[in-house]
Amino acid sequence: MSIFNPIRVTATAGGKEFIFETGRLANQADGAVWLQCGGTVVLVTVCSAPLPVEKDFFPLTVEYSEKMYAAGRIPGNFFRREIGRPSERETLCSRLIDRPIRPLFTDGFVDEVQVLANVISSDQENESDAMSITGASAALCISSLPFEGPVAGARVGRLDGRFVLNPTIQEQENSDINFIIAASRDAVVMVEGEAKMVGEDVVAEALTWAQKEMQPLIRAQEELAAKIGKAKIQVAAQPDFSELEKFISDLATDDIKAAMSVPAKMERRAAKALVKEKIMTALKAEGSPFVAGTPEGDAALKAASGVIGKLEKAIVRRRIQKEGLRIDGRDTKTVREIKIEPSVLPRAHGSVIFARGETKSMVVSTLGSSTDEQRTDSLTGDSFKKFMLHYNFAPFSVGEVKPVRVSRREIGHGALAEKALRPVLPALDNFPFTLRVVAETMESNGSSSMAAVCGGCLSLMDAGVPISAPVAGVAMGLIREDDDYLILTDILGDEDALGDMDFKIAGTAEGVTAVQMDIKISGIPPEVMGRALTQAKEARLHILNEMAKILPAPRAELSKYAPQMEVVEVNPEIIRLIIGPGGKNIKQITADTGASIDIDDSGKVSIFAPTQEALERAKEMVLYYDQRAELGKDYLAKVKKIMEIGAIVEILPNLEALVHISQLDTGRVAKTEDAAQLGQEMKVKVIEINGDRIRASRKAVMLEEQGHAWDPAETARPPRREGGDRDRGDRGDRGRGDRGDRGGRDRR
Repeated sequence: MSIFNPIRVTATAGGKEFIFETGRLANQADGAVWLQCGGTVVLVTVCSAPLPVEKDFFPLTVEYSEKMYAAGRIPGNFFRREIGRPSERETLCSRLIDRPIRPLFTDGFVDEVQVLANVISSDQENESDAMSITGASAALCISSLPFEGPVAGARVGRLDGRFVLNPTIQEQENSDINFIIAASRDAVVMVEGEAKMVGEDVVAEALTWAQKEMQPLIRAQEELAAKIGKAKIQVAAQPDFSELEKFISDLATDDIKAAMSVPAKMERRAAKALVKEKIMTALKAEGSPFVAGTPEGDAALKAASGVIGKLEKAIVRRRIQKEGLRIDGRDTKTVREIKIEPSVLPRAHGSVIFARGETKSMVVSTLGSSTDEQRTDSLTGDSFKKFMLHYNFAPFSVGEVKPVRVSRREIGHGALAEKALRPVLPALDNFPFTLRVVAETMESNGSSSMAAVCGGCLSLMDAGVPISAPVAGVAMGLIREDDDYLILTDILGDEDALGDMDFKIAGTAEGVTAVQMDIKISGIPPEVMGRALTQAKEARLHILNEMAKILPAPRAELSKYAPQMEVVEVNPEIIRLIIGPGGKNIKQITADTGASIDIDDSGKVSIFAPTQEALERAKEMVLYYDQRAELGKDYLAKVKKIMEIGAIVEILPNLEALVHISQLDTGRVAKTEDAAQLGQEMKVKVIEINGDRIRASRKAVMLEEQGHAWDPAETARPPRREGGDRDRGDRGDRGRGDRGDRGGRDRR
């Protein structure tokens, strides 16, 4: 196929044209699609390879990468190339692509699959993350892989009460919702996003509206696949294990029922292991219909674990449907018991243990200065992040032995909890601290990410951060049996694995702040989605009530171990003096006090110090450079310059005033040198302040010393001299002195 003759399909969604193109690039990949919207282009490729050894999971790898040249930028790292670990945004976008496409591969397909999404052009207006979901689906649809798509991805916002599909980066700033949605022809299959405390009805309406608006992107993929016409790999029919299923069911159904009714997770795990051991022993026993060593017998033994899991799933789901009882004995709406313990770490700024059933999280909040904010290098340029939430999931939290590393799942859960809490944080103008929250999962039996939300909120309150409202989160599940849709509140880990939906919803009493949804079935009706949101709100209000019993409001004061902070206003003209040549002065302040100083060009200086004493010392050192005179006050001044019209004196550090020749003595002074010498100290009174010009009088002080009260009229500005302008001289009467020789402003 000629590179000058690509196959192209276009579609219009949300008023924007999308161009699907294949055949120009990456023709040796199994599937490759160039997807363009405006000036943003994502190239998505798909390749596969048979595995030499079959694995017990589907080996799908998704990698999203942003090339800096796409925005005309050079990477800011030492090597000046895209290398090393993906950024947090790239990791999150990889998850966004993976979650909707993974369930759509045909069961039984076990080849290794790699999906690469590369952003190769960015117009700084149209986002590439949601586009990449559509591009990945299109590449899979035209490939030979058995993919049961298509799906499309889009972002939905709301501006002035009106839904917008794929709002621009600028429009997102004014939107009260920011959801990324993946949808099929029939239903929404994935949601991820944040909101500014909107109602559940708005969330449900947004998802339904977006799914309909995305249909042109679905049809375009179908048209492209029809033009390519690549034959799909045929997946071999799965072996018939009906006899094995009957054998295990007859042998152990009652045992499995008993094991799956054990409320405690670790005891349930042990009970399940005993049942499995009994089944495997029976399968291998003499007289078993599945003789080890034969192909049929070995296949049955290998498939036994899957058959046991299938039977466990059926038993749990049937019990919920018929009896309304879940694994731990709860009904479908009850939230597990909540326990909260604040201030658990002696030296942390804020800490809490939040437990919901067998899920327990220790969450810690730390306050820092502006120097602690996170700098991010991305396609849109450098950005600075003042709030971070990091979620950790150590192997011990589920009683396992595994390598300790930060996984994509941990990054994703942390990002979700961060979105949930961000809308209630105080404005930076009033609270300029950098905030870091760390959620350490100590025990896990489902909904640990929502425990991070609840614990994160409480730890911020424990630290004294003035959040606008408490936030809680809950994970909702779904069981679909025939035409019944059973919604489960606060799901367990096993219920997540055996169910059909994982819908995490966080928010305040007023509304939703973050959502994340994945479903394993083809879709759920809008009314079921609405029920799930309503049931989640009931649970959220219950959790918020339990949280309020322990911490009804943020603590009135910051932790004594948190940085002490004060904002002072200085004259913008003296910023260069505070900084000093090459940053000398500000470095000295930092070294002497341990404080962190953040200076804004407007003159606002934020001082963060480890103790109150250090704060006062740093404040004093900063204000040393911003001395301000008081009208009518006496100062011991030093003569800095002799001029014809008078003397320039320094009344305060870096603050100068003019003493006119007529104000140097009570009598007439013929020459300035007769009454003032360089370096001489004299007591003067400030008699006029005009902007940055200050006039002082030695005469007024001398008259007061002689018993005469100071009369401003006696020290009024003298009349113009004959033949010249009044007091012009060298403009030495500027209160900041002769600044021309100080050099340009040092801007840090």
